[in-house]
Amino acid sequence: MTSQPPAATLPQTELTRHRRLREQGSLSRNDLHAILDAAFVCHLGVVIEGRPLVVPTVYGRDDLNLYLHGSVASRSLAGEVPVCVTVTHVDGLVLARSVFEHGVNYRSAVIHGEARTVTDPEEKLEGLRLLTEHAAPGQWSYARLPSRKELAATTLLAVSLQEASVKIRTGAPDDGTGPDAALGLWAGTLPLTTVWGAPVADPVLSPDTPVPGHIARREGTRQG
Repeated sequence: MTSQPPAATLPQTELTRHRRLREQGSLSRNDLHAILDAAFVCHLGVVIEGRPLVVPTVYGRDDLNLYLHGSVASRSLAGEVPVCVTVTHVDGLVLARSVFEHGVNYRSAVIHGEARTVTDPEEKLEGLRLLTEHAAPGQWSYARLPSRKELAATTLLAVSLQEASVKIRTGAPDDGTGPDAALGLWAGTLPLTTVWGAPVADPVLSPDTPVPGHIARREGTRQG
């Protein structure tokens, strides 16, 4: 594995080149990181026994790799297998004057690479820490850490962040200056946000067990 810092600009390859809606494409690695940091569930796509399989799973990252919980697909992943990982945020509907011009404001990242099963104990523990902290910051130091038996039973995959395609769409409909503007119809955007709710305790907890601060502080904050 290389430890060389990644370039600030994403490389353009045959898999990542923006061929359609190029104005929505971004080559910024900072944009890639921001999209990944704003979610914690991705979709892992892989071809197994000649058929495509797409599995939702949680993830975490460092500057070089995306770490994925092995999930169902791991049973058929041996060695380094080509995969595609996607993360998408829907920020709202774009409601135009004509159905043809309707769209979605979104942020998306598509990562191409080879899934590598993490076997090194130190990297595996660090990858699980990144995954846990990505979903619930502060939880790694709060909860009991995995035992050796639990680590052995857990599959962790790593996918390089070297080859990725990023697209972002923001703003109003595109038909405001076209012929349909004369129709007098309402047009605009319908924003969509996801907000963390109040923590719900496990029913078997003692009533005097406090909600840890790192969980309580997320109530009412935006996810994504």
